[in-house]
Amino acid sequence: MFPDMPKRLAALAAAASVALGVSACGGSTDSGSNGSPSSSGPVTVEFWGWAPGYQEAADLFNSTHTDIKVKFNKTPSGSKGGYQQMLNAVKGGSAPCLAQVGLETLPTFVVEGALADVAKEANGDASKFVEWTWNQVSVGGQVFAAPVDTAPMVLYYRKDVFEKFGLGVPTTWDEYEAAARKLKAADPTYFISSFDSADLYTFAGFAWQNGAKWFGTEGQSWKVGLGDSETTKVAEYWQKLLADKLVKPEPGFDKEWNADVNSGKVASYVGASWASALIKDNAPDGKGKWGVAPMPQWTAGGKKAGNAGGSATAVLKGCKDPKQAWAFASWMSTDPAAYKILIEKAGLYPAAKSLLDLPELNKPSEYFSNENLGAAFKEAANNTDTSWRWGPTMTQVSTDFGDAAGKVVTGGGTLPEALKTVQGKTVEAIKQKGLSVS
Repeated sequence: MFPDMPKRLAALAAAASVALGVSACGGSTDSGSNGSPSSSGPVTVEFWGWAPGYQEAADLFNSTHTDIKVKFNKTPSGSKGGYQQMLNAVKGGSAPCLAQVGLETLPTFVVEGALADVAKEANGDASKFVEWTWNQVSVGGQVFAAPVDTAPMVLYYRKDVFEKFGLGVPTTWDEYEAAARKLKAADPTYFISSFDSADLYTFAGFAWQNGAKWFGTEGQSWKVGLGDSETTKVAEYWQKLLADKLVKPEPGFDKEWNADVNSGKVASYVGASWASALIKDNAPDGKGKWGVAPMPQWTAGGKKAGNAGGSATAVLKGCKDPKQAWAFASWMSTDPAAYKILIEKAGLYPAAKSLLDLPELNKPSEYFSNENLGAAFKEAANNTDTSWRWGPTMTQVSTDFGDAAGKVVTGGGTLPEALKTVQGKTVEAIKQKGLSVS
């Protein structure tokens, strides 16, 4: 799923096909209960997901197409049960044709044998997508999904709070810590940011920026490096901020967090492009008060960025209408009118080359002090290392990280120690899938 595809995915596909029969997931031959062709009307394709704007995109498709109709069903987000619901449906033979699956979770679905190979239908569209995103959804000649978005990370900050307390916009992580200390000294009810112990993927983005390599392959075996030196440095940094009460431990985007960013008590957030929509929607009092800047750097003068998310429209095993399923999946990712909806509703940053210069991405944002969010995201995307790779058990990694980091914020151990715990559990989980770990 990354630039060294032939080597890496040969190992994954071989191991997965032996252990779980992944190579038997042909999209056009499997049976299932979702839509089927009809001589008397359009083909209905069922689509499960949760992102804002997906229903509206499906409605637009349905209003402009007569031969295919998309039935969108909203599920819980993947981490809150959506993925398990999808996997259960595949196992039970009742899965929809299409599902929203995060790029980080696609390898898990591959290993579970839950995806259909639609290379026959999809290969003609490969050139439409940014190369690394296409590599994320294809496995050694097989194609399982259409990339929808990536999630370049930036610094969102409250300009009014920074000005009130005399804080400069930090360009390095050292400056970010210094700003946190100055803010806390001036008013201990303010925090430079929050820390969500359940949010593995934002933490992964921090590690990604610092050059970490969590997963790789060696021959036919997986390599796991959740405790590598680059990740440990990130963990030690956030551990220090937590220990000194410079960041507020709370779940992101819940009621309390929304109140804190709305009031400015949480004065910044380093996160993905899609977070812009959630901040705007949940912190109305911040209109015109937020700014955007590049991620703080570990080395002064650097320009590295991380990525925290990104998703695809995956074709699930059992889809009886792969041609029609792919037609919609590719359309939603590449149609300008559809993607305008996804930008407005969900703050997505496109994976399709032709959409990177959409007018909707390149205009001042009234909410974010008339700054050009799209330009900030583009700069971050251009400075993101696309060789990062995800492992085959990311749902397990996310759960174990949440458990271990959750104990840290309540005083049980440290983040570096938590990573060691997650490392061990991940190695064991991969072995339990019948895969080799070097």
